[in-house]
This record gives sequence, structure tokens and C-alpha cells, in this order.
Amino acid sequence: MTRDIITRRKKMFNNMVDNSVAVFFAAPEVIRSNDTHYPYRQNSDFWYLTAFNEPEAALLLVKESAEQYQTILFNRTKDPLIETWTGYRLGQEAALKTVSVDQAYPFDKIMDLLPEIINGKCALYHASQLYQYADNIIDNLMTTLRQGIRKNLHAPESIIDWRSMLHNMRLFKSSNEIAIMRQAGRITALAHIRAMQQCKPDMYEYQLEAEILHEFIKHGARSPSYNTIVGSGNNGCILHYENNSERLKNGDLVLIDAGCEFQSYAGDITRTFPINGKFNKQQKEIYDIVLRAQLKAIELFRPGVSIKEINDKVIRIMVEGLIALNIMRGNIDELIEQKAYTQFYMHGLGHWLGIDVHDVGDYKTVGRERKLEAGMVITVEPGLYINKDADVAKQYRGIGIRIEDNILITQNGNEVLTSDVPKLTHEIETLMAKSSY
Repeated sequence: MTRDIITRRKKMFNNMVDNSVAVFFAAPEVIRSNDTHYPYRQNSDFWYLTAFNEPEAALLLVKESAEQYQTILFNRTKDPLIETWTGYRLGQEAALKTVSVDQAYPFDKIMDLLPEIINGKCALYHASQLYQYADNIIDNLMTTLRQGIRKNLHAPESIIDWRSMLHNMRLFKSSNEIAIMRQAGRITALAHIRAMQQCKPDMYEYQLEAEILHEFIKHGARSPSYNTIVGSGNNGCILHYENNSERLKNGDLVLIDAGCEFQSYAGDITRTFPINGKFNKQQKEIYDIVLRAQLKAIELFRPGVSIKEINDKVIRIMVEGLIALNIMRGNIDELIEQKAYTQFYMHGLGHWLGIDVHDVGDYKTVGRERKLEAGMVITVEPGLYINKDADVAKQYRGIGIRIEDNILITQNGNEVLTSDVPKLTHEIETLMAKSSY
């Protein structure tokens, strides 16, 4: 990971103009109530450049020229008394090696030292409106420099947002990142398998969520990468359902969208399966449409194509399937042009995946027309959602199905990172027939 971090910083230096400084701030702690906090999670961009997981920190990339640059860290000081209460702090001396920086200073000295470091630089790279405390530091810095002409202080001529540069870098995964994401996919797959094996009628959705979280933690993924979705029956038609409070009913499907966070990288899998272990005729008909669309999409993803191009083909497959079942009626081309399918398929085909589950990076347009390149990781997640109030035959109402996998774009095609969990109907039924309960 250290080699990756140094490589990333060098790329940032290459993108910066001479005589400039880029500043990256750590995420602040968030109070839950009184003197208790939510579990701390580092800002993803800061982590990408440091792998340092403490608040009250800032990384500075100082570039004099293409041959002369340095890295500076501001972080919390060692304090044995505070550490007795809240845990270990790295301190400045250890940070030099652990975070691979040239200099390290106490964070409470940042306003004393920043004017000296940034004085006379032509450009300052800063992501504004990310954290109020960070904006306050930069605003005070600029005021000090602008009002200090008599002290030979000079403020940067421009402030540049570094996000577009860094976020484009994050789109392309290194071999080490890919290895971590493979493991995140494996752990997430094991959790979905466990949920299938433990599922039975009259459980509650939150009990399946507990099985998912158990498997994550068991394999070293201490937290989910997003709030776990366990939607049974019509709840599966709610895209971001998170209540997870309903009882599982015999004869219904359950849709689970869950992913672990392993070594700061996200997994993201969705599987839909029958609560009693057997798909009925209508459930299987809808499921097979979604599965056919997903398998075709995975077959087509490769460098040089876009998510939009593949999604257009997925839409056609699903509209054809719905017409065959008499759920949609009319001319296929007209239905697609009118976007009549959006009552049943209203989201995109996939999104970037990495340190964040909805990872950063430009899609170029809302339609996601950017051409894919080797090293990108995306999700592939078509779905059909037939709400209980939909104007369709009664036997199809309340069926929500999504099938999601994570794929790495390779030089010649793609690699499915989440293939360990079954998705063919007979494989799911066989697995659930071997349930441990």
C-alpha cells in the first residue's frame, strides 16, 4: 500500500503547477450524542493519499518544480492521558515513516505554520465546502496572507479544486487495490450465501441482516460499505429500503443488497431469492428476464464501450421479456422511445466502485457515456420492480428483483469479482435446500 500511496502523490504532483501547494483534510469526528461519537471513517480522498485513519489531520503536497517537492503532515500529538480514554495516536515522529512524509507537525500548530508554507505560492489546491473546519482554516490563511503585504506575505493568485484530478486517478485501480476488492467480493459473496442458507419463513428482515453482518465481521470486514437492504415482498420494490423490520412471508421473495467494506474498499452485491427456497412460476419468469439481461451485460462489458451502450441493450431485453408476459403492451421501439419501461426499471445499470460504494469519477453525461478502460471497476445491476399497485396481472404484483455483481474491466473484457454467490435459479434452490436450519 505504501508504494501505491507514493505513486498516487507523484501523479498529483505531476498534475500540479510549479510553485503550488495542495491541501487535503481528514474527516472530522461526528458526535452521536453528548460525548459519544459515530464510528470514525476517514475521508476517502485523504485515505487514498495517506492510509492514515485519524481525525484532526491535513496533508500538504508542496511543489516547487518538477524536480523539487515535499510532503507535510499535520496530525494530533501523542498524549498518554487522552490515549487512555480514546485510543492510540500516531504522533509526529512515527508519522514520518508510517505515513511516508518528509515532515510532520502538530495539528494545533497548523495556523502558525501554514502562512509560512504557502506564502508566495502561485496556486493553492483546496476542495471547498467539504468540511466547514477546513474552509475556516483556508479562509483565515488567505486573510492572513492578503493582509500581510507589509510583512512580505503574498497570497496565492488562484485557488483550484483538486477533486477532478484526484477522482479521475481513483477510477483506475492498481494491482493491490484489485486484490483487496477481490477479497471484498469474496467476503460479500459468503455473506449472501449465508443469508440464503439461513433464510426461512417467519424470520424478520433484520435477522437476515444480522446473518450478513456476522459473516462480514467473521472475515475481517468490520463494517458494511453502505446500509444493508433486506426487502421482502413488496419491500423489494423500494430501491433504498432500509427499515428491515418486516416478517418474511412464505411464498414471497426477498431482495438483499449488501456489501462489506474490507480494508477501506467496498463490495456491493444484490441477490433475490425465494423465502421458502422455491421460485414460483411468476417469480421465475421475472427473475429470468433480469438474469438474462445481466448475463448479456456482463458478456458485453469491455474497454471501449460505455455503461449507456450496454444499458440500452439491457432495456431492450427486459422490455421484450415484459411484452412476452403481457405486462407491457405495444410496439417495442415505441415503448423504449417513450421510456414506458421506467415504471418497472427506473435506475441505471451500474456505477463506479472503489473506496466508496458509489465511487467518485466522471461519467461524462447523465447517460453515462464515458468509454470504459482497463482498471475501472463497476457494478452491473439490472432490476425489475412490479409494485403491488401496478396495473398488471395480480400474480406479478409485489415482485421486486435485482441481480448485482462487481466487475473489473480488463484489457480483453472483464473479470467478475463476485461470482462466488449463485444467481441461477436452480443453483439458488439447491443451495437453500441444503440449509442448516
